[in-house]
Amino acid sequence: MSQPELQDLRRIALAVARLRGEAVREVTVRSDLRQIRVELQSGVILVVSAERDTQGRPRLEVDVVEQPQDQGGARQQIEVRFD
Repeated sequence: MSQPELQDLRRIALAVARLRGEAVREVTVRSDLRQIRVELQSGVILVVSAERDTQGRPRLEVDVVEQPQDQGGARQQIEVRFD
């Protein structure tokens, strides 16, 4: 992979720092080994993937995704009315 930019490294470090003290529930690796998905006990998901940018250079992407907060046990659904 090419030399990552300092901005990218800071963003990755901040994303991963949020995971301190978390327990891992499940890890999934894509069959082509370009993506790793780590699901944590708290519901947070870490996704690490290797992609190519617009010039074709390799790029490391790290994302931390939080599941939506439970809204008092209410399920998200679509209301459909028939008139």
